Amino acid sequence: MLIDPKANRVRGVAKLNKKDARSETGLFLLEGLQGLKEALDRPKLIQEIYATEASVEANPDIFARAKAARVEVTLVNDLVLKAMVDTQSPQGVLAICQQLDVTLDDVLEEQPRLLALLANIRDPGNAGTVLRAADAAGADAVLLSDNSVDVYNPKVVRSTTGSLFHLPVVVGVDVLETIASAKAAGLQVYAADGSGAALPSIAASELARPTLWVFGNEAWGFEPEVLAAVDKIVAVPIYGAAESLNLATAASICLYGTAFAQNG
Repeated sequence: MLIDPKANRVRGVAKLNKKDARSETGLFLLEGLQGLKEALDRPKLIQEIYATEASVEANPDIFARAKAARVEVTLVNDLVLKAMVDTQSPQGVLAICQQLDVTLDDVLEEQPRLLALLANIRDPGNAGTVLRAADAAGADAVLLSDNSVDVYNPKVVRSTTGSLFHLPVVVGVDVLETIASAKAAGLQVYAADGSGAALPSIAASELARPTLWVFGNEAWGFEPEVLAAVDKIVAVPIYGAAESLNLATAASICLYGTAFAQNG
């Protein structure tokens, strides 16, 4: 059992809370049992697992899967686990995983029907929740611009609750170049913005076409050149007294609008 929170091995793991270390190593931290359950469907991506005795005893099926997949599990005490993660109350298990992003060309070659592009999204919770919603809506991939939050930020990873392992992710894309590439591949491009046409006013036959949804920055939305580049600007109408919708909520509605149309 690993019991010294100041051990070099512990410090090495903790470094992966920083983007520079993640970029250098190609690894990221996955905290929590739900994320681990999903990751074990792709065990080759898991380098190693650290867990408390209590977590192992309470979840024998999960750790039996890890053993069957020949993934190393190292027991740690609570102090060690807390030293490794960026949360005040660790969830009892932490995995080190290989990053799994792909290229935009890889995604477009598969003739996708539904994509989500996060353009300058900075909030980790929003980014992770949009990725989770895209997964639930059956999207073919999620794309993140070069100015967006790192998808392997521990807060983003936790908020995806395992969806990160379900669909391709493309990172570091240029927004305008991605819009142009999507159009060339036969996708229509919608920007979710309050100034646009109301989502319910768009015909289902139009929504059902292969679509790239673009979601802008939480505070200031889109740059003018981005809005000029898309095929349509679409708004989620507000019928009550709320001033606005949270970005992730609006994105979920937009993605499901297309998913409903595409799936009948």
